[in-house]
Amino acid sequence: MRLTPLLAGLSCAFLASAAPTTANDVNPFIGKSYYANSAYAGKLEQTVQSFLAEGDELNAARTRTAQRTGTFVWISSIGDIPDIETAIKEAREAKKTTGKDQIVELVLYNLPDRDCSAGESAGELTIAADGLERYKREFVDPFAKAVQKGSDLTFAIVLEPDSLGNVVTNQGIPKCATAGPVYEEGIAYAISQLQKKNVALYVDAAHGGWLGWDGNLEPAAKEFAKVVQMAQNLTKKATIRGFSINVSNYVGLVCFRTESSILLTSHQNPYLATVREPYDEYNNAYDNSHYATVLSSHLIASGLPAHFIVDQGRVAEPGARAAWGDWCNVNPAGFGHVPTADASYLNNANVDSIVWIKPGGESDGACGMAGAPDAGLWFDEYAQMLVENADPSLVPTYS
Repeated sequence: MRLTPLLAGLSCAFLASAAPTTANDVNPFIGKSYYANSAYAGKLEQTVQSFLAEGDELNAARTRTAQRTGTFVWISSIGDIPDIETAIKEAREAKKTTGKDQIVELVLYNLPDRDCSAGESAGELTIAADGLERYKREFVDPFAKAVQKGSDLTFAIVLEPDSLGNVVTNQGIPKCATAGPVYEEGIAYAISQLQKKNVALYVDAAHGGWLGWDGNLEPAAKEFAKVVQMAQNLTKKATIRGFSINVSNYVGLVCFRTESSILLTSHQNPYLATVREPYDEYNNAYDNSHYATVLSSHLIASGLPAHFIVDQGRVAEPGARAAWGDWCNVNPAGFGHVPTADASYLNNANVDSIVWIKPGGESDGACGMAGAPDAGLWFDEYAQMLVENADPSLVPTYS
């Protein structure tokens, strides 16, 4: 449905809220170009060729746009550390070519016994095999050292997706109960080692369908505050910029602005929803913007900053999920809105930026959609679907 500008403004503006400010409270994405990494672009080349083989030049051109869209680089093993230096080199080249300052986006993701509640993304380190010390010395320390080499660039770093969410809600699972203290210590150590003026740290806060329920908001904020305090015990005045939400999930953007109106659609778990789904009837964090808003008051009460980045790398189509817990290769889905820090578009003072964190086209695991490969492997049929269903549609790039 289309709304008049006045009515649209009323419909989309009511969520805006004031975030706490400090003298150095600057959104790191403002005025920056989102670095587009070559590794992801290379994977999408298979998708370009798939469309061309079908004679679909339009979607091939749209895929080329995705290739040039800024996405996060996942550093999820010790062997991935050199990818940071590659990102720095490419970002410098992009800055030299375009004259635009770049923001390099990284995910730090290698806790021992990670993904304790699901196991699809289990990593290389285990608690039983001295994983915490290896994590600190062989992963976090060289990660921080590599980032220091990019002192002329700005970094946005997401810390350990889903991990503290498991600490808050899944302590009844034996593996998570054992992993909880290790997750806390590991993330606190990472925070303490990445205290640079050009680095914005975002601790992962899962999504509204997980931590957004009324009974989880305060415990989540207190857990985050506990970890930040642990970091401050290691490095005095250690800080974070804020929190990442919806990483690798399917919460989509719903409020699309044009010069004359706002188009509202009904994606599952949207950034700003006008239609409630049956499974989120009693959840005040039923979309990303509401989640950022309702969590913010608890964060502020715990002495934490209330700034968010929202992953829109994939968006579930209406009716794609029967339950909020459906998370694996959700079908159908599409790319969400391209990364932006435009405050007039975000319309929520707590949100720093829409970003693409989960690389669309990399499988969630051998689940959800027929033919899905193991987690992290390229799933070209899925990538094609994301391009075809992108909302808003990707602008084609023909050269």
